[in-house]
Amino acid sequence: MPDLDRAGLRADCARCFALCCVAPAFAKSADFAMDKPAGRACVNLREDFRCGIHTELRPRGMPGCTVYDCFGAGQKVSQITFGGRDWRRAPETAKLMFEVFPVMRHLHELLYYLTAALDLPQAHPVHNGLSELRERIDLRTKEDPAELRETDVDSLRGEANALLLRASELARASVKGKKKNHRGADLIGARLKNANLTGANLRGAYLIAADLRGADLRLADVIGADFRDADVRGADLTESIFLIQSQLDAAKGDGSTKLPPSLARPAHWG
Repeated sequence: MPDLDRAGLRADCARCFALCCVAPAFAKSADFAMDKPAGRACVNLREDFRCGIHTELRPRGMPGCTVYDCFGAGQKVSQITFGGRDWRRAPETAKLMFEVFPVMRHLHELLYYLTAALDLPQAHPVHNGLSELRERIDLRTKEDPAELRETDVDSLRGEANALLLRASELARASVKGKKKNHRGADLIGARLKNANLTGANLRGAYLIAADLRGADLRLADVIGADFRDADVRGADLTESIFLIQSQLDAAKGDGSTKLPPSLARPAHWG
């Protein structure tokens, strides 16, 4: 299959009808300063589909918004699935658009991870399977809204997870010696300064507020790991497997944090 347009797997808010500010529900918490039901526009959303407090989200109690990543699903639904018709000027599209958006987000997230797995040369034995599934999911994202809404996301996620896990195992096998297995582990506040986590399994690990200063996370599988307030100053994340932008956005780093070239240094880092 031809290589996917990777830019299409990154959010382009200027081409989206602020679907993440309307479709999902959120509850008042440390991440959000208010309750908002699904399908209702956030009170901070302006008429031009821009956030009225975008530059002040963290101090205004809305850090959850700063770490949300739609993987490009927003502009896909807005511009392709619904052909540029926005839910304000075409209110008859609103209900279906808001139902399709989370489905598209799941599909784009899977496309992102499958593409990342295909970038792992060690995972060559499963490249055919990864490519075949990526093609099927990509074709699914181009279906009409009604068909998209009925997508069996759980089934596709199950297929993807099996392939992604195998790709991760193949990549991490290139690291010599015994690797740490912290899959799903509670590492909240853990003291891991300068830890050698090369090739570690950190899938789904809770790294909230963990001290990862100077830690070596090369070829560590971090899919689904919770990096909220984790201190990654000086950490080496250059080859971390399945690292995504929102994980960095949730963490605390600085200029000494080593990142892969495909991801950006968050603006709020020191």
